[in-house]
Parts: sequence; C-alpha cells; structure tokens
Amino acid sequence: MATVVSYTARPRRLTQALLLLLALATGLGAIALVSLGRTGELPSSFPLTAGVAAGIAVLLQVLVMIRAPYADPTILPLTLLLNLIGLAAISSYDTARILFNDKTSAYAGRQLIWTAVGVLACAAVLWLLRDHRILRRYTWVSAVAGALFLLLPLVPGLGRDVYGARIWISIAGYSFQPAEIAKILFAVFFAGYLVSRRDTLALAGPKVLGIHLPRWSDFGPIVVAWAFAVAILVFETDLGTSLMFFGLFVAMLYIATDRLSWMIIGAVMFLPPALYAVTQVSHVQKRLTCWLDPLASSNYEACFQINQGLFGMGAGGVVGSGLGEGRPSMVPFGQSDFIFAGIAEEMGMIGTFAVLLMYLLLVQRALRAAVGISDGFGTLLAGGLGFVIALQVFVVVGGVTRVMPLTGLTLPFLAAGGSSLVANWIIVGLLVRLSDAARRPSARRAGAGAPHGAGAPHGAAASDAGAAAPQGVAA
Repeated sequence: MATVVSYTARPRRLTQALLLLLALATGLGAIALVSLGRTGELPSSFPLTAGVAAGIAVLLQVLVMIRAPYADPTILPLTLLLNLIGLAAISSYDTARILFNDKTSAYAGRQLIWTAVGVLACAAVLWLLRDHRILRRYTWVSAVAGALFLLLPLVPGLGRDVYGARIWISIAGYSFQPAEIAKILFAVFFAGYLVSRRDTLALAGPKVLGIHLPRWSDFGPIVVAWAFAVAILVFETDLGTSLMFFGLFVAMLYIATDRLSWMIIGAVMFLPPALYAVTQVSHVQKRLTCWLDPLASSNYEACFQINQGLFGMGAGGVVGSGLGEGRPSMVPFGQSDFIFAGIAEEMGMIGTFAVLLMYLLLVQRALRAAVGISDGFGTLLAGGLGFVIALQVFVVVGGVTRVMPLTGLTLPFLAAGGSSLVANWIIVGLLVRLSDAARRPSARRAGAGAPHGAGAPHGAAASDAGAAAPQGVAA
C-alpha cells in the first residue's frame, strides 16, 4: 500500500523580489563604479539606466506573481544581474574607447535598448504561453521555421559575410543573426520529436567494444542532424553555429535515452566536418593557429585579438584593476566577442569566477526544472535550453582563455548584440514557465492521481503525460 507524503510548494515571490532588488543594486552599482573610476562622476545617462533597470525588475516581479507564481525565484535575478554586469562592461569599453582611442562609442546605449526589447519578449512568453505543452503541437512547424531562419543568410542580397562567416542578415541597415532564434525553434522541435520516439531510440542495438550502439534503423535522426550541421559549416563557413546545433541535438538525445553511446557517436561524427573546417576554411585555420601558438613572431599580428585578450586577463590578476580602471578598448571587439577579457581585467579572477558561478547556477536551475517537471516534452525542452546556455558559455570562455579555438559564438546576456540578447531573454521566459510547471502543486497532484495519459496536450502521446513520479510520493 502506498503512503502519500504531503507536499506544499510555496510561491517564494518575496524571495524573488529580494533577489531582484539585490541584483538591481549590484548591477547599477557596477555601472556607477565604471563611470566613477573613469571620469570621477556619474554619467548623465545614469538616471535613465537606473529607471529602465528598475522598471524591468518591477515588470518581471509583477508578471511572475500573476502568471507564474511557483516559478524558480532565482532564474530572473541571475539573468538580470548578468545583463547589468554586461552593461557595465560595455560601458567601460565605451568610455575607454573615447578616452584612450579618441573614438566615439555608444554600444552601451544600444545594449540598454535591446535589453528592454529582450525583457518585453520574455514578458510576452510568460503572458501568452500558459502551458508549455502547447508548443508540442508545433513540433514540425518549429523544424521548418528553424531551418528557414538558418538558411536566411544564404539569400543573395540579404545575407552578408562577417569575417569569413555568413551568419548575418541585414535589413534596413540593421544586422540580425537568425541562428539565435533558430536555436530556440530547434530545441522545441527536438523535444517534440524525441519524446515520441525515445523508447525506440533507447532500445539496445549491437554491442561494439563494450558500447551499446543504436540500431541502424534508429540512426536516421542523428544522420539528418549531422548533415544539416555539415551544410551550415560548408555553406555558411561557421564552425560555432554548426557545433551548437549538432551538440544540442546529441545532448537532447542523451537526455531522452540516457545512453552514453549517443554522445560518443555524436563526437565521432563531428570529427570529419571539423577536420574539413580546419583544412579548407581559411578563418578556421587562422583560429586554430592562434589557439596553438598566438605569441610566435610569425603569428603575432594575425592573432592580435587573442593576444591582447590574454594580456588584459593577465593584467587583471586575482582581484582586477577595478571597474572603470582597465583598458578593455585595447582588445578588438572587447564589447562583444572578447567581453570576457575586459571583465577579467577589471574584476580579476575572483570576479570572473563569480560570473561563471552565476552561469552555473542558471544552468543548474534549468536542469532542476527538467528533473522536476512531470512530462517528457518539458523535461527535454528545459534540458535542451539549459544545455544551449552552457555550451555557449563553455566555447566562448574556452576560446578567449585558449582552452579551445575561437568559434564566433557570443557570451549570453553579457556580450553586445541585439539578436543574441533578445533570444536569450526568450529562453529565460521559457525556463521560468517550465520551472513554474515543475513546482506547481496542481501539476504534481495531476501527475500523481490522474489516470494514465491525462493532462496531455492535443496530439501528445499518452505515455508522455505523467512520465515522472511526483516528488513526495513514496512506495
């Protein structure tokens, strides 16, 4: 006879409000310190920045109280703090560029505008998406839309080359990276596709060298994803985007099947296109050279960006030079691709570890939502979105610190760039919705007491609903 242990989830909205207030104070304090360190006074735009940031915090708090009261209270404060630290780092780059390089720079102002747009997109997700399982109805629509977004840079007159990679489109003078939206669409597609086929994919096939391989008939999905990643690499010559999409699919395969063999197969299959990029794509060859020996006299000029980044991080030491006291403008693209080097210079090793810890906590909360949610689609979607953030942080920080070659991806929430910031705020909106579903008592009771298949959205497989046992129920 089963014994049901009562579980009472608490909204924890006061906890979120206090954390948002702390994030707001810390982020605005960092922005103020940058200006005080550089010029000795607050900038004229500080009241506007503070007002927009405070408005964002209030909007998010009220919206979650109304639409997602049981959401994880740490996701939004972590995101807001990372965003404001990014604004502080970009502001330091702007002021250093004006002071030391005698050039005008207004990246911080544009980033503040894109922050507001991103938060509005996050708010729209929370307001309009009442149940994440509705997204499963659009599994194949998401696949087609994601593919179209990825192919947009190949359209003549619309796409444009930026440092060898054709991953941008230009409309009315504004640049946009469609792969940032495509990664969300593909996460929805992979979650919907894999949840209906996970039992088949998890069946053990032949055993080779102690590893259970999938059956040949089940190899189709990973071959299609591999071919698409290779096409991105060949036609758009972008290793980073190719790695992100193929890695996302393989990671979600692992989450769906719990079979390590998929990870090994994915790594082996990605080797040929990676070798092709290294041997045939000029800007990838340059990145590999700069990874192996950037300080060699023959490579120094070609690897100037990564060398300046290394010098900046070295100058920061353990505690950093102080906010507004560094020279981030000495690093090319120190406001975007190499913003981590500027943060390391001014905040030191301690500050960079704090930033990485915030990313770690954000990913952990995404995985916690994946574990706690009661349907397989939500589990895969939360896990996939968390993996996307983790992968981007790993490859960007790894490239700047020479742990691995540069890939061209951007650091979520920190780096300047509208498409990346808006897309990542949408991901946060989805994670808040998923965490609310994972912690909501009604969902837990439905998962525990509803008949098999109850509560699944239209078109969902019956075996998906209530897949995970509710917390607090013991045999």
